[in-house]
Amino acid sequence: VQLQASGGGLVQAGGSLRLSCAASGGQFSRYAIAWFRQAPGKEREFVAAIGRSGTIKYKESVNGRFTVSRDNAKKTVYLQMNSLNVEDTAVYYCAADNVILTAPVRTESRYYEFWGQGTQVTVSS
Repeated sequence: VQLQASGGGLVQAGGSLRLSCAASGGQFSRYAIAWFRQAPGKEREFVAAIGRSGTIKYKESVNGRFTVSRDNAKKTVYLQMNSLNVEDTAVYYCAADNVILTAPVRTESRYYEFWGQGTQVTVSS
C-alpha cells in the first residue's frame, strides 16, 4: 500500500490543522494506521493510531487535543489537531500496519511496514 500525507502548514499556537493520510494500491481496511512525528534533533515518536476495528490510541500529551479517524470508503485516515502548541512542531508521518481485525493498536514504529512521505507542521508562538 502507498500512503500520502497532506494537510500540514504553519499555524499560530492555539490553532488547528487537519492532516490526511490517503492510501492507494492496497486493501486499506486490512491496515491499522498510525501517525508519528519527528522534530528536528529528536527521535521519531508515536502520536496516534487507529486500528482496523476502530480502536484508538494517543500519545498522552496529545490526548484530548488530537482526534484520529478513518474513512475506509475513501481510504483515508485523518488527524484533527486542535489547541496546537510549539511543541507539536514536527514532520508528521502516517504509517500502515497489516494486522488481523482484532489486533491491538501498536505504538512502536518497527511494526509499521509502509510509510508516507511526511508533512511539515509548524506552530508559531
